[in-house]
Amino acid sequence: MSIEIKTTSVEPIRKTFDHIAAKIGPDKAATRYQEAVWGLQPQVNLHYRPTWQPEKLLYDPSRTAVVMEDFDDLIDPRQYYYGTWTIQRGKQQDSQEKNFNFVESRGLLGSLDPAFRGKIAQLVVPLRHVAWGANTNNSYTAAYGFGAPMTSAAALQMMDNLGVAQYITRIGLILAENDSGALDVAKALWMEDERWQPMRALVEEAMVTKDWFELHVLQNFLIDGAVYPLVFDKFDADVARAGGAAFSMMNEFTDEWFAESSRWVDAVIKRAAQESDANKSAISGWIAKWVPRVQGAVKPLADFAFDGNGTPALDEVMDRLMARATKAGLDV
Repeated sequence: MSIEIKTTSVEPIRKTFDHIAAKIGPDKAATRYQEAVWGLQPQVNLHYRPTWQPEKLLYDPSRTAVVMEDFDDLIDPRQYYYGTWTIQRGKQQDSQEKNFNFVESRGLLGSLDPAFRGKIAQLVVPLRHVAWGANTNNSYTAAYGFGAPMTSAAALQMMDNLGVAQYITRIGLILAENDSGALDVAKALWMEDERWQPMRALVEEAMVTKDWFELHVLQNFLIDGAVYPLVFDKFDADVARAGGAAFSMMNEFTDEWFAESSRWVDAVIKRAAQESDANKSAISGWIAKWVPRVQGAVKPLADFAFDGNGTPALDEVMDRLMARATKAGLDV
């Protein structure tokens, strides 16, 4: 008696869900990302209007001046959904924890010039409140935005900002040899120091910005686009040249995350601007409206970071930011 083993393949009747096939065609296999975000936005059978805003639907595309034929077109080029995002962030957290443990166990910040230690305590540690504000603002976009590609990415951005705030907190604690009083000092600077009040006012005004796409432009493009390159690129390089390479090690995640998240921020703005001249005009108008406020909020921080001469560094950062806007097809 002989047994013959054969293999056979079974062709699936369809390659993906009908609503995905309607966008990419019936013969193409969908990615996990496409199946995770496309067609998930509730649009019918909402049953009631919000009691706090009865003129709107519960999920209402008119909560922004940006108009899209299909908000599902605002996709994330990183193709992040919960699974891929957690895998990537888990790897980064392992690397970051090793960096923190290495710096702390060897006391590498102890040999840093006291002037730079003071700058880190007064410039970097209060940024935990800016990151918390970004967490709150992206939570608003996730709640009131329209289209699962946008709202799901905003939810991930929300949690990323919380992670950044926690890492900045770790820097403050390591710098102060785990004296939590250093965080109270940083909070007092945020609440009372004249240098920080323009930034605090800007973050708080962002929190009451109702148009979620305008908030995306303000928070994720302009505020983050000015603060992170100034502090974690320009100022970081100054500290490293003064023998503070350990400080750069502790900023590894923040630096990588900003470069990565900028791809999503720019792609969303670019696609919305491509949709219509009205969208392009609205987004360009928001940038024109908020750029002076952002520059005014960052200027005192730049001057403190670079001993009263922060203008060259800030100008370079803003030039980079406007180059990003131009590349996204905006008139700036």
